[in-house]
Amino acid sequence: MQEERIKIPDKVEVELQDEMVKVKGPNGEVLRRLYYPGIRIARGDGEIIVGVENPRKRQKAVAGTFASHIRNMVKGVTEGFEYKMKVVYSHFPITVKVAGKDILVENYLGEKTPRKTHIVGNCAVKVKGTEVAVLGSDIEEVGQTVANIEQLTRARRKDIRVFQDGIYLIERDGVKI
Repeated sequence: MQEERIKIPDKVEVELQDEMVKVKGPNGEVLRRLYYPGIRIARGDGEIIVGVENPRKRQKAVAGTFASHIRNMVKGVTEGFEYKMKVVYSHFPITVKVAGKDILVENYLGEKTPRKTHIVGNCAVKVKGTEVAVLGSDIEEVGQTVANIEQLTRARRKDIRVFQDGIYLIERDGVKI
């Protein structure tokens, strides 16, 4: 039997219903389906236990992945995730605006029509000058929103050594990239 134990802080509530894991905290809640044959997720005294009865290599790997997902969920509802991006341009000044659940990038490489992408889930996007901050409690929603913004300003069919305009990730949870 192999087990991984995840400590649950006092401010956090964890609910286990069949395959669904729901984590609530001061920054909101995150819901996720975690199921794999042979892996059980149980609640202990102030902790969550991810266990495998007869561990095989694949089941050990998936159990570790589930434990990591739960740790990220707990971190998200307590501290939250913040990714910072930088707007880079050489000639045409790029303008970034948030309109509801959409992000508009205007004047990218001098284009007249604004480029548009959506904000995934319950993320918040803050624009201040040439810095864009993406905040949220679900690491996957925050990461996907950042990826959508980066892909929106990708220079297609151009030499990226010359055309370096775009919006790039510079900091992930306080760690510079």
